[in-house]
Amino acid sequence: MPLIVVIDDDAGTRLLVSQVLKKEGYQVMAAEDGAKGLALVREFKPDLVVSDVQMPLLDGFEVLDQVRNDPALAATAVILLTSLQDRSYMRQGMTTGADDYLTKPFAPQELRETVSAQLNKRVRADAMREQVVDKAVQIALEEQRHKIGELYEKRMVRALSEQWPESGAAQDNQKFASATVLFADMRNYALWTQALSSAELSGIVQQLYSSVGDTVYLFGAHTMQFVGDGMLCVFVDAADTDSVNHGLRAARAALGLAGASKRLDAYVRQHFGDRNLPVFSLGVALHSGPVAFASLDGLIGSTGQTTPVGDTVALALKLFKGEPPLDWTIAASVQAARLVAGAVRMGHRALVQVPGRSKPVDVVEILGLA
Repeated sequence: MPLIVVIDDDAGTRLLVSQVLKKEGYQVMAAEDGAKGLALVREFKPDLVVSDVQMPLLDGFEVLDQVRNDPALAATAVILLTSLQDRSYMRQGMTTGADDYLTKPFAPQELRETVSAQLNKRVRADAMREQVVDKAVQIALEEQRHKIGELYEKRMVRALSEQWPESGAAQDNQKFASATVLFADMRNYALWTQALSSAELSGIVQQLYSSVGDTVYLFGAHTMQFVGDGMLCVFVDAADTDSVNHGLRAARAALGLAGASKRLDAYVRQHFGDRNLPVFSLGVALHSGPVAFASLDGLIGSTGQTTPVGDTVALALKLFKGEPPLDWTIAASVQAARLVAGAVRMGHRALVQVPGRSKPVDVVEILGLA
């Protein structure tokens, strides 16, 4: 509801103006002289001021001058009231910044129309300012988006060139006494193969590889291999990663993959919303221990390639195949969990019987960073 301050030393005029405006639904405050009226304006910052010209203490021109020279009030609309014999004041009022004027005596309809015109003009001006501001914000956000994109691309290129200077291939016969293996694969893969064509599923898997590959590279994986719908990564400590151990970098990468799977699910809903597909999600397993790399030389099409091997790798690959089945997004063995204690938030804990192992594996759910 617009607020209007009425200033007039004549009680009859003040009452008439106030009553007409109140009947129109406006909130009205009134003062009997310029000083009191100006005080009301400064305190309540109205949408409009209706002021007589000739008043004691401060006349209408002085009130107008004070309003226009106050940055907090300068945009306030002001209508001056003047009598017929003071028509010479009309030009002075308009040249000193008044928005409109009314000559006494005036009909209530004249007052309503003049007030309505000024308030509507203000609404239009506010709307135009909002449009200008919105456009400026849109331009600024677009520029920021480009800058962030450029920074991300530069960071990605730098990270890849520093961490993978020789295309990322692991050297033959490497052995690490301590490493963290991350294995991530699609849940309900069989259902996806039944609901989608091979081309459609291939497109989703490509989206997955593109997204999670960037995530894993940025967290300094030593090696990464894609196997069907899954991804196998090994994190080790190196000279450029001493400040963050391999377990914590693997956990951060796992959380990044969890976020990427949510974005990919949104992509699936947008493009295949009518297929009644399950929620797209990954099961991400983490296990820490010794890892070796075996050469694949001699196998068809595998010249010069290596692959991580050992019990640590085998357990990570089978962790989500155990009993009871885990519905978590990220599951870490206690060996991996010890490396990130205090740095991540943990949830449930369970003993999982992994195929091929005589004893159950103690597993912890990773929820997020602490």
